Amino acid sequence: MKTLKTIATCIVSLFLVVVSVRSAYSQQDPMYSQYMFNIQSYNPAYAGTWESIGIMALGRQQWVGFNQAPDTYTFTIQAPLRSKNVGLGLTVIQDDIGFEKRFGLFGDYSYRLKMKEGVYLRLGVKAGITNYSNNLMKYTTYPDLDPSFNDIIDQKYMPNFGIGAFLSSDRYYLGLSVPKILKNDFELGATDYKTEYAIRHFFLIGGYVFDMSKVVKFKPSFNLRAVTASPVVADINASFLFADRLWVGAVGRTEGSFGANMQIIINRKLRVGYAYDIHTSKLGSYQNGTHEIMVSYELNFLSTKVTSPRYF
Repeated sequence: MKTLKTIATCIVSLFLVVVSVRSAYSQQDPMYSQYMFNIQSYNPAYAGTWESIGIMALGRQQWVGFNQAPDTYTFTIQAPLRSKNVGLGLTVIQDDIGFEKRFGLFGDYSYRLKMKEGVYLRLGVKAGITNYSNNLMKYTTYPDLDPSFNDIIDQKYMPNFGIGAFLSSDRYYLGLSVPKILKNDFELGATDYKTEYAIRHFFLIGGYVFDMSKVVKFKPSFNLRAVTASPVVADINASFLFADRLWVGAVGRTEGSFGANMQIIINRKLRVGYAYDIHTSKLGSYQNGTHEIMVSYELNFLSTKVTSPRYF
């Protein structure tokens, strides 16, 4: 137990150190309301934790009714090797914000270390490319036409890599990750347009499952996202699991939104989830909330025995 506390303290301390570095940037990577079931997209160490071939697809439409609002589509697949100490995965993300579009394709690798019986630490790395495009000529600039926007950024490819750690048992998890380490940027010489193509984001996540009765379980969880010199955004979720079949929960976000989530566990292979967010700022009066749908499927033919219910 002392070893686990030491590891947890180190992970939290490392997170606090990296977010204290001063350099002004804003949030750039996509956010998810169902982050507790979509961990692989931002932490490569999660790959292989299902101990089966796992496929997850998620679609998020943010600020519905708002012109050029963000849309995010995520696909992940993971599988353990026969030893189950090595996990492999693939993450695909299409993230559109107005005329700015990012398409990312990353491979994930993790290695599992046994800390004690039933408790494992996975260390992971992801590597791949992001394709960036932005039609600057479609923007309206005030008061006059800005010559910096008189161009089209098309098919710009940038490589990147990330790292992560994921400590877990069948009842709790704690993870830290930096999905993109390289701070890529570029500029168009003809127009003086310059942008940060990819900036570092830091993620600290955690959750615990409590038994409230024989048929009801309670899982509080959190997701902290940080960009250096920008406010840390925290998602706090409280979910209840009924009869190992239905998750129902609520989430609050420090940037000014709250919502609800649910997931139906149809069987040991198939799950379907939905989340809805409402923005509490003035922005909320110009849109109809955020919708997020997730579907996951597991192929268990690699497993040699029936596993316990998976809570994250």
